[in-house]
Amino acid sequence: MKENTELYPKMFTWLFIGLLITFASGYALSMNELMMLQVLSIGIFPIAIIEIVIAFVLGLRLQKMNPLTTKILYIVYSVLTGITFSTIFVAFQMGSLLSIFIISAIIFGLLAFYGYTTKKDLTKLGTIIFIGLIGILIGSLLNMFIFKSAAMDTGLAIIGVLVFVGYIAYDVNKVKHLAAYVGEEKAAVYGAFQLYLDFINLFIRLLQLFGKRND
Repeated sequence: MKENTELYPKMFTWLFIGLLITFASGYALSMNELMMLQVLSIGIFPIAIIEIVIAFVLGLRLQKMNPLTTKILYIVYSVLTGITFSTIFVAFQMGSLLSIFIISAIIFGLLAFYGYTTKKDLTKLGTIIFIGLIGILIGSLLNMFIFKSAAMDTGLAIIGVLVFVGYIAYDVNKVKHLAAYVGEEKAAVYGAFQLYLDFINLFIRLLQLFGKRND
């Protein structure tokens, strides 16, 4: 229990660092439209590819990876996400972004608390939400290229909220067991990375549903 008591503060500190880097860099870049256009001129697709590679490397090589390398990859990922988030600061009203960020933080806090305190085995939940995530990915691709339906976008966003709410509880619960395999330092950073993804995805889905765009 002592290990977990030390692990979680480290994990949530790294989560805060990642979110701060993303939102601060995104906002700063959005304040300089010329620079934002120059940076984004490389395209969202290459940035997404780099992010996917980082996620796979962290997942597959975590046990053998140096703790410093883990931290560097996490910070790089946070910066890359911040670059893409610059467009959100331009497209949506600041008041709306702040409101949805606070709502996301409250939901996150409640589910993280549940994941930390529950005595239940959440392994089955992991299987269910993973199937839901695959369904969202397939549905999004079909809607992007075939259906092009606003109603389907809304439906997928609602399902996405439910999926990532589930992932918050699941990932907080799962990290208890991760430290035994990779060590506390790497478990804290990787756990933060997983929760970072959960928070960002929850925020984006809520923004899709309730965000107010600039005129």
